Parts: sequence; C-alpha cells; structure tokens
Amino acid sequence: MDEKKTESDVVNRTTHPNTITTLVKEFEELGIKPGLVVIMHSSLSKLGWTVGGPVSVIKALMQVLTPEGTLVMFASAGDNTEPSYWENPPVPEDWWETIRQEMPAYHPEITPSRGVGVIVEVFRKWPGIKRSDHPNVSFAAWGKHAKYITKDHHLSADLGEKSPLARIYDLDGQVLLLGVNHSNNTSLHLAEYRSDFSGKKSISNGAAMMLNKKKTWVVWEGLDIDSDDFEQLGKDFESANGYLPGKVGLAEARLISQRVIVDYAVQWLKENRNTHD
Repeated sequence: MDEKKTESDVVNRTTHPNTITTLVKEFEELGIKPGLVVIMHSSLSKLGWTVGGPVSVIKALMQVLTPEGTLVMFASAGDNTEPSYWENPPVPEDWWETIRQEMPAYHPEITPSRGVGVIVEVFRKWPGIKRSDHPNVSFAAWGKHAKYITKDHHLSADLGEKSPLARIYDLDGQVLLLGVNHSNNTSLHLAEYRSDFSGKKSISNGAAMMLNKKKTWVVWEGLDIDSDDFEQLGKDFESANGYLPGKVGLAEARLISQRVIVDYAVQWLKENRNTHD
C-alpha cells in the first residue's frame, strides 16, 4: 500500500494529533504506572496521526514506566524461518533450498523485525535495548528487567517455559494491546505450551545462525503454534471478566494481566480446541 496514501487516510481520521503529552496522560489513565513490566503489541496507524510517530509512542511509554519499569516488544525475524511454511506470501518450492543456504545469520543488533509493526522496528534499534538470541521469535526489552527477560532464549525455548514470555509471567507483567486485538497477543502462545489440548503437536523449525563461527542452517523441534482462535479466546476472556477496553488516541487499548489471561487461556484451549486430523 502507498505510504503517502496510508498517512493521508490517518490524517483524515484524526481530529487532534497525538503527542507525547497526550499519550502519557492516556497511558496513565489506562493503568500504566512506574515500575510495571509491560509487553506491548501495537498498530501505529490505528492511534491516529501522531507527532513524532513511533518515537513519541515509545518515549511516552518510557516516561510513564520510568527506568524502574520494563518495556518489552515481540521483535520476530519472520523471514529467517523455514521457507516451506511461508504464507504471506508463499515462495516457489524451488527457492526453498536457496533461501536456507543464503539467508544471513541472525544477529540481534542487525536482523530486522518483520510483520510486527513500525513501532517495534524503531524500538529494536533504540539505545540500550536488549534483544534475545532466538533467530525466529526474538524479543526486545528496555528497563530494569530487560536483561533478565531476554537472556538465555535458546532454540528449543521458542515461546514456552524458558522464553521471555515465561519470564514476564514470573514478573507478573501486563499485556498492552494498542490498536490490535488478541490475535496479536503473543503471550497466548505461552498458554499453548502449557495447555493439554487436542491435536497438540511439534514441527521442525529452521533458521540461519552462527554456529562455531560459521553460518549454518539449524533445524530443531518446536510446538506447532496457531493463533487463529486467539481473537475468540480474547473475546471470551473479556466477556467472562467484564473487561472493557480503554482508548489511546483513536485506538482501542487493552492493559491486561499476563498471568490472568494466560491461566485462563490454558483452560480455554483445552476446552475449545479440537483436533483437525
């Protein structure tokens, strides 16, 4: 989509532009406080036009959280993955081996995020950010617990017990959904790992990595994750808990305890997922 046309549409939807000042006020009204651990998923365009764009959103959050807080974002490198699984878009089968052989090795300071929004990509390059070492599903973090959350994120951890998601759970963190719904709520994948639902299975994953100082295509087994029912899961959670979204700019905004929704999702997945075999 043409970027100028997209920005024009956002301008036309916006009565008053968002600023760091207005965003700070609205984040505080939503319930964000100094010292919280927050994992955010976001859509900048849904906020309405913002003076300073993604930089202002990040600065506003950091101002509210203070350095005693922690801000985390999912910085997935979606193109350093097994190409036979690609869907958006798929690529010809006769390209697959070329991709595996020629994909640059994952490097936390260089490899861009993909498919997770412009705010994440700006945040990933922010001074002082820590980024986890997982070549597929990395997380970027800033603040007091950034190092603790991102360290030791190895291949087999993926989005499970030894991932940044589990560390956020241990720290009683909050999920912030800013202009997106629960289909983007990465924390629900932790519930997939913890739930005993029908049809649960593993698949082979792959990525280009540096191994013994040599670029190598590494393959490992991980959970076959699926976010197709996360939007419904989130709707049921909000209905069961009487939760009503707030507003930041023009966007619906949700601030929800990660522990509470993950624990709910573990049971929901067990009760609602049926095998498709």
